[in-house]
Amino acid sequence: MEGQKSGGWRTNKWIRAAIPALLLHCSIGTVYCWSVFSQEISDHIGFSKSAVEWAFSFAIFFLGMSAAFLGNVVERDIHKSSLIATICFASGMALTGFFIWYGGNHHGSKLALIGIYLSYGFIMGVGLGTGYLSPVKTLMLWFQDKKGLATGLAVAGFGAAKAIASPIMTKLLKIDGGIYKMFWILACVYFVMMFVGHLLLKKPEGWHEPAAGDKKPGIIETIKTKKITNYIGIWVMFYINITCGLALISQEKAIVKCIGLAAAAGTISSISAIFNAGGRLGFSAWADKLKDRNTIYKLIFILSITSTALVMVTSGIKKGDESTALVILVLALIFIVNAGYGGGFSNVPTLLSDHYGMGSISAIHGITLSAWAFAGLTGNQMATFIVNHTGKFESHGIDKATGKEILLNPQGYQNVLYATIALYIIALLLSLFFVQKSGKALEAKKAE
Repeated sequence: MEGQKSGGWRTNKWIRAAIPALLLHCSIGTVYCWSVFSQEISDHIGFSKSAVEWAFSFAIFFLGMSAAFLGNVVERDIHKSSLIATICFASGMALTGFFIWYGGNHHGSKLALIGIYLSYGFIMGVGLGTGYLSPVKTLMLWFQDKKGLATGLAVAGFGAAKAIASPIMTKLLKIDGGIYKMFWILACVYFVMMFVGHLLLKKPEGWHEPAAGDKKPGIIETIKTKKITNYIGIWVMFYINITCGLALISQEKAIVKCIGLAAAAGTISSISAIFNAGGRLGFSAWADKLKDRNTIYKLIFILSITSTALVMVTSGIKKGDESTALVILVLALIFIVNAGYGGGFSNVPTLLSDHYGMGSISAIHGITLSAWAFAGLTGNQMATFIVNHTGKFESHGIDKATGKEILLNPQGYQNVLYATIALYIIALLLSLFFVQKSGKALEAKKAE
């Protein structure tokens, strides 16, 4: 494209695609900071932490479902979809602050709890889904030779948002009325960031979507260009990877305490967030060099199975505080699962584009993100159920910050691994036998 070679900012792929993608994803990715302030919300409004936790589950559910249902809007008009994302995410965050403030003045008010579900869960969730999708196709169009690197860069921003925002949120929580003021301050900051991203985001000049009157293949028609089991395989292995990732990540802090590293829990959380972001960028950039992107998923599942099996065989979580080698194994498991969890996200749009082309990629990617919606409702809950119904909670001292007794269930956390390794094996079998070689892979084979 001649315009891209001129070097002007209006035709610069970094300014028109990469930077706006980072602005959007680094904003919406802060949804994963939930654990930083969830306890403060429950204390402030007078509800149990488990009741408040549903706000996060709803946010992830509506992220996936809004992506599925609004994928066609993103396909037709990225400016409309990125503006919807900006307004919904920022207003949802501001309204969450309002209902937290209201709950503080009306302790135990169900209106406050329902308001948080609607604002953080539904309104922000719609912003998350449209904001996540909006830059992806644009990035792949600008970086056609390195689609994985481009999408990995943006999705890495989503993963890195937690590491960037968590310490800022922790400081904001210390100001007078910190919990609701934090939401109001960040709503303004993220609105500015996302609105700038919305203004900058633009598809390359050489790309033209089909005219309104032109017949374009529907999503189902596009998916049926290959065996339907091919798409089912991609959807289910994506769902499993997220479910297993959330199951382990949701118990990460407790596991770290079990292996005697309670004092370093914050540092380990930051390192795991870096692995999460690094996996998004690293695995997707690596996939650009492979003939078949599905190979990346096979590697992710093999690494996850191996690291999980080692901790299972050695009872690493139960006996971690007895040996440095076991501590290393458990930390390796946490970091590998985080990296694979991130890599699974960044490779989905490029894997889909290799299989089904770029024509309806936003819509197909959106429908595939429905797997994220259901995993958001099942991953954490599966791990919580196993921990609460197996093993035994034991006292592990007193928390110096709160003065409360620390109760942990090492056997329960160990038992979560039996469920995740079984699911990882199913995902590996799907990637081996259900997901066919992509068009790109077949062309490379013919060229040999």
